[in-house]
Amino acid sequence: MKPQLLFRAGWRVFFWAAGLWAVLSMLVWVLWLAIGGAGGDPGQLGLTMPPQMWHAHEMVFGYATAALGGFFLTAVPNWTGAKAAPERFIAMVFGLWLAGRVVVCLSGILPAWLVAVVDLAFLPVLAAKVLTQLMARPKPQNMMFLLLLSLVWVSNLMVHLQWMGLTGTEWQGLRGGLLTISAMIAVLGGRVTPAFTRNALLREGREDVLPITRKPLEIAGVALPLATAIAVVIGLPDALVGALAVLAGPVVAARLIGWRGWSMRHQPIVWALHAGYAMLALGLFTWGLSLLGIGSEIGALHILGIGAIGGMTLAVMSRASIGHSGRPLIAPAAVALGYALLPLAVALRWGASAWDGMWLFGVIASGGIWVVAFALYVSALWPIFFGPRGDGRAEA
Repeated sequence: MKPQLLFRAGWRVFFWAAGLWAVLSMLVWVLWLAIGGAGGDPGQLGLTMPPQMWHAHEMVFGYATAALGGFFLTAVPNWTGAKAAPERFIAMVFGLWLAGRVVVCLSGILPAWLVAVVDLAFLPVLAAKVLTQLMARPKPQNMMFLLLLSLVWVSNLMVHLQWMGLTGTEWQGLRGGLLTISAMIAVLGGRVTPAFTRNALLREGREDVLPITRKPLEIAGVALPLATAIAVVIGLPDALVGALAVLAGPVVAARLIGWRGWSMRHQPIVWALHAGYAMLALGLFTWGLSLLGIGSEIGALHILGIGAIGGMTLAVMSRASIGHSGRPLIAPAAVALGYALLPLAVALRWGASAWDGMWLFGVIASGGIWVVAFALYVSALWPIFFGPRGDGRAEA
């Protein structure tokens, strides 16, 4: 193991940290619930906000933004041919992300304004680097990610403004962050899922079942989730937002059907992408219905959070880590098991919201399965994050 390699590439440190934070932060949440369920007094964990709000914040603005950091620092230079970020920048921006996690956890003893300043510092620095790299070959379809990163930052700001006692926008910000990252899944997943499926099928010589893309669906499959996210962040009425999400879900599903994921059911590293995208379609549709008075909003949001964001980021992080380390694109058995566990976590968390008597068991069991899935990912890929490339080549 060579710790000095961790900052050699953005995917190494951020995909490692995302997995580790997925395990640690969820363990804290599950243990807090278990202690309370057993009749104990778990307290407030030293937080200034309710623990359930800390949990929601850290899943959206902690775990998910780490995954985004690793993705953009890795993918954008490949898109544009720009020079990759140097080690000192990767270490610095990772330090900003980590400082955000620390100050939020210590919010009970720190001024709220300081927590906000530190936690809000990561994304602007990341976005500035992404901008400089995108300018090497600017394309509208790539520049839009700066808008999405800005929406995530504004959503986090809304949360902090309530924590500082200035507004009542905490819930709007949490919703906005989750839906904006879901929109990123619609865009990025819509690129990589059919492309990686096509590549895998071509390697197998199966040209007869290649993914099909239809331009109207491709446009609508991006525009509707993006419009939904923007509507949430700017605070449009729930009825309008719900209608947008209800429309977005079936369009995303129709887009997915053309990608022929069933043809890759024997390759976990490919079908996991399809599974995450399917959860996006289901989550958008059920969340839209909940805003129109049908079903549980919390249950639907967890379909998006666990299934779409958790499932797609786990699939992409593992694939990118394996590929960029010069190893064959085959998911280790432990990682493949992690892919399969997340839909079970979704089902249990949705059931916890649908049936009152199942709430405590469903939430704890779902969180425990999430912990296992990401612990499998971190442990299986640990040698990749801290080790040299598998093909003997120098790190790019």
